[in-house]
Amino acid sequence: MARDTVEIPFDAAHLAHIKLQMLNWSSKFGICLFLDSNEYPDPHGKYECLLAAGAIKTFSGENRQGLENLQDYLSTHQDWIFGHLAYELKDVFEPTLSSTKRINYGFQPFSFFVPEIVLQIPKGKSTLRVESLGASASSVVSEVLAQTDTSSEMLPKISFKSRLNREEYLKMIETLRQHIYDGDCYEITFCNESFSKGTIINPLEVFQKLNKASPAPFAAFYRLKSLALMCSSPERFLQRNGSEILSQPIKGTTARGATKELDNELKAVLAASEKERAENVMIVDLVRNDLAKVSVPGSVEVEELFGVYTFPAVHQLISTISGKLRDKVSLVDILAATFPMGSMTGAPKHRVMQFIEDYETVRRELFSGSVGYISPNGDFDFNVIIRSLFYNEVNTFLSYQTGGAITWGSIPEQEWEEARLKAVVMEQIFEK
Repeated sequence: MARDTVEIPFDAAHLAHIKLQMLNWSSKFGICLFLDSNEYPDPHGKYECLLAAGAIKTFSGENRQGLENLQDYLSTHQDWIFGHLAYELKDVFEPTLSSTKRINYGFQPFSFFVPEIVLQIPKGKSTLRVESLGASASSVVSEVLAQTDTSSEMLPKISFKSRLNREEYLKMIETLRQHIYDGDCYEITFCNESFSKGTIINPLEVFQKLNKASPAPFAAFYRLKSLALMCSSPERFLQRNGSEILSQPIKGTTARGATKELDNELKAVLAASEKERAENVMIVDLVRNDLAKVSVPGSVEVEELFGVYTFPAVHQLISTISGKLRDKVSLVDILAATFPMGSMTGAPKHRVMQFIEDYETVRRELFSGSVGYISPNGDFDFNVIIRSLFYNEVNTFLSYQTGGAITWGSIPEQEWEEARLKAVVMEQIFEK
């Protein structure tokens, strides 16, 4: 079915306001996904922002057949698809794995939707493009541009409680280090949930505050009926561009400095850190192996190793790995080879996912999963869901998870501090 389409130019100085109007307009829909690159200089990104609203068809479930149904649709329709991959999708691809821990939200292992309306602002352009299967594209533009700022100045004050306190967390890191010493694994990403019960928020307002406090290249606001994701992720999981597949894992973190001199010094320390580089290179090797499963032999290469990138609260080590896809490789083939992302598991992947199930206290659900889009030509781009808040409007439950990669060289106290560093922005927006 052809979409009614219209493009309108706008003043580049009004970009932030246009995005706000898009977000406010999306509140009328029970399902929507807003993806924002926050003007980050990403040479691989195609869109400054994308908004998918409404659903004319959905694909979701807990088994591989549901994914095959999505693949069949992609094979016969050239249209937009948006949605999520939850961490528990691992159980679909690895039948020997299972997830038995507490469920806070109920996100299915995967859920995708064909949107009624897509709004897009391409990278480097001051143009709003609307594609609609329902209302006329022109009427959608009129509705969007008529939106006013209805956000409040302050969010409610909220205190979060951690599943594991500092002492318990330190003991857990020592337990995991013992597994590494015993040769059970090389690196494991361990995470801890912090939560607030009986919390009433407007998820859209929370996302706006979070995105302002911590603008990130893979930010996302996702509403799935009574569930909401507010995401300020700096990490790309996987992008397809024609025959090229690309992943950019993050491993290695340090705080920002209070002065320019200290900031540069901390960047230099991160770049030279033997421990942080060891964390990063182990995941690079894992990603190379994953991509090789679906790539032309010999085509997988590391385009950048140990790149130091700066974000509002932290500096990060990011590496870029790419490959050329083999002919007739499907989306399901690619996901089966690469999900979940190595940066959120560790190595070897299968064994550490068992440890994650053994030692973490709740299901990860969307945390360390992904949201993203598939374009009409079959290209796609998916993030890594970290630095994110999750909300259930029915049971008024709000939470986030943080953690880090544990290696033999990890110092438990420093791991606790790194996890707290990642939590600061998500907590502070409720304190000011």
